[in-house]
Amino acid sequence: MAKAHRGAGIRDQKSRGRGDCPVCKRTAIKVMYEQSLDGAKTMVCKQCNAALKHAK
Repeated sequence: MAKAHRGAGIRDQKSRGRGDCPVCKRTAIKVMYEQSLDGAKTMVCKQCNAALKHAK
């Protein structure tokens, strides 16, 4: 993979896909994974996505 294209899929997103994770409360982390929490779809970080999938 060419290094010029790494992260090209999130460059057009707001703040390059970074924000606050609603589950672990980390700030300035990539929130790119959609999960349903309490019936609402929210975006979570990679670590919380794995933890939520493992708990199911």
